[in-house]
Amino acid sequence: MKALVTGGGGFLGAVIVRMLRERGDQVRSFSRGAHSSLSGLGVEQIQGDLSQPRLLKEAAEGCDIVFHVAAKAGIWGSYEEFYDANVSGTINVLDACRANNISRLVYTGSPSVIFDGRDVEGGDEALPYPARYHAHYPRTKALAEQLVLDADSSDLATVSLRPHLIWGPGDNHLVPRIIAKGRAGKLRRIGKRPCLVDTVYVDNAAQAHLLAADRLLPGSGIAGKAYFISNGEPLPLWEMVNRILAAAGLPPETRSVPPGLAYAAGAVCEGLWSLLRLSGEPPMTRFVAKELATAHWFKIDAARRDLGYQPQVSIDEGLERLRRWLAAEEI
Repeated sequence: MKALVTGGGGFLGAVIVRMLRERGDQVRSFSRGAHSSLSGLGVEQIQGDLSQPRLLKEAAEGCDIVFHVAAKAGIWGSYEEFYDANVSGTINVLDACRANNISRLVYTGSPSVIFDGRDVEGGDEALPYPARYHAHYPRTKALAEQLVLDADSSDLATVSLRPHLIWGPGDNHLVPRIIAKGRAGKLRRIGKRPCLVDTVYVDNAAQAHLLAADRLLPGSGIAGKAYFISNGEPLPLWEMVNRILAAAGLPPETRSVPPGLAYAAGAVCEGLWSLLRLSGEPPMTRFVAKELATAHWFKIDAARRDLGYQPQVSIDEGLERLRRWLAAEEI
């Protein structure tokens, strides 16, 4: 097949692209920058932004399927920025599919769309969207996911995958942040409860996207549905953080602050950053304080059953691969 991957130069998008090419599919990447690694794979690259509907339609021309991976992630920024990228950008992707009579769209969602600040232990796809969100990212990703699933029809089959805390070699977000804060002595455990949290190794997350693509057809059993994707190995959050630190040759983090204090600090930081219009991200937000002090792991029974999903890379193997990559890159 011929696939368009939005965000094909990003962390997850690049692995999806690589896997598609390895099995012989034609791939076109749509991202803001050019990537030499994609050129080496024989990938056609189109540079553009999700806010450019005409360019998106041109990028989708002649494609059989779209993997919509690109998004604005993060814990800080204006609501307009998140809305423009995650909601308006998704509308433009849907319009590009319709304009080119593309019949399949695999969307990269997020488990944060159902997070209401409380523990989620063994949750499944029946969990509702909350009435209130603690950050712009999950709110706009929820709006975008609903648009994608509502767009499912006899002409365009859609599915949303919700990979949780993706990590691995090539990570430019989660792992580098943990390592940088660990080296700077700025990490602190939030509370002392051993809250179980899901993660997913990047190759497993990418494989789930290909499995969904191969099963997705208008009227098929997975069309119009969302699926949680993880390694199926929930661990206490700070055990996982400390194992990532160990992969970088750093000592474990044992210091902690009370959850209430972290939440209050997040509220103060948000107020200061908004009032003074400070650059960069605040060191703590209410959303992060809640995320780091609660359990959030999900059943992947539906993905196993409907997609044939089976994590191929265990956390232990993934951490060893990560250790080798960190050493080679001198991160």
